[in-house]
Amino acid sequence: MRPATASPPASTPPSAVSQRARARGALLGLAVGDALGAPAENLEPSGIRARWGRITGYVSEFPAGTDDTEYALFSGLLLARHGAALTPALVEAAWRELIAGRAQGALRGAGFSERGTLENLGRGLHAPASAQHRHPWSDGLAMRAAPFGVFAAGRPAEAARLAAIDGAVSHEGEGIHGGRAVAAGVAAAMAGAPPVAVVAAGLAAVPDDSWTARSLRRAVAVAHRGEDAIRSAAVVTGYPWTDLAPEAVALAFGAYAAADGDFRGAVLTAVNMGRDADTTAAIAGALAGATRGAAAVPAEWSAPIGPALGNCLPAMRGRHVLELADALLARAAEEGALARAQAPVRPETVDAEELAAPEVVAEELVGPELVAEELVRPEPVPRREADPAAGPGRYVLTADDGEAGP
Repeated sequence: MRPATASPPASTPPSAVSQRARARGALLGLAVGDALGAPAENLEPSGIRARWGRITGYVSEFPAGTDDTEYALFSGLLLARHGAALTPALVEAAWRELIAGRAQGALRGAGFSERGTLENLGRGLHAPASAQHRHPWSDGLAMRAAPFGVFAAGRPAEAARLAAIDGAVSHEGEGIHGGRAVAAGVAAAMAGAPPVAVVAAGLAAVPDDSWTARSLRRAVAVAHRGEDAIRSAAVVTGYPWTDLAPEAVALAFGAYAAADGDFRGAVLTAVNMGRDADTTAAIAGALAGATRGAAAVPAEWSAPIGPALGNCLPAMRGRHVLELADALLARAAEEGALARAQAPVRPETVDAEELAAPEVVAEELVGPELVAEELVRPEPVPRREADPAAGPGRYVLTADDGEAGP
């Protein structure tokens, strides 16, 4: 497949990025972030600097995706097959057939949550009992959640719902919350939402008092102060492993917010913060790729991304993230066409130009009160109000009280 081209001109408006470009950007961004971050996994910033200085590109001779890319392919292809009809039983059946049935040795590249899940499936447990192991709060669902946002573009709640269904076989609690946040954020970005609304969509998808929400809010609140501040807000010190979902998701959203959605900045920020760097950079890359489109991925980074090697999941060998992006859009379009054919005919209520405006997209996705969350301090968000002069069912935009605060 043809690699992504160079970054588009800075003047390109967000509305000019096509849905296909966003879908490909999200999944190509995931794979690129995974490959860029893999060498820095489990390292601290000091260790990264000692080896490479500041990472600004690939530091391995043969960059390739890890389990993050392969599990995203696995979950995404299953979603492309079943769409909104996905169920935990279907996910479990696929795990048994394509992962447990083909596993070799210690499953190179698989994390603790995946191994615990496979052990439980081997004992005859079924979802959700299969997720009752010692690591249900890992970032294993968050790393594979971006395809749900691509499929449910502009519908963060639906993306989060589907991610939770996929995660029922392997995760519980905070592990599910992390996947829901990522899926919802990507879904918002796919609809052209600005970064502030992407973050708000991720927060809206998880309980307000959850560990994931608290970590995400802290990281984004200090994102403008740089990597050290984000790490201080999110990293769990004194714990030997780096795959905590609340930590990884907060670092990824923090990197994305610090770069204001810029692809290169978001991914490199995540990589250079270390910890579970392949996962945090993959998530940041998916968010930024959906925001800016595939053309925002530097050509020198996208060119080495080929079909999956299948080192972790042999069943995924030869599958490509760009193939998955197109398959997800095709399935979404098919379901959308069927829904339209079955729905009663209703009059138009909003002009297409109004719906395409980023400020309208932001409010429609998450609501003005979340867009104006204190920690992200956005600009006032316009609202739609009925305009009697324009006739019934028509709306005008106002910018009066879109911002809330203390």
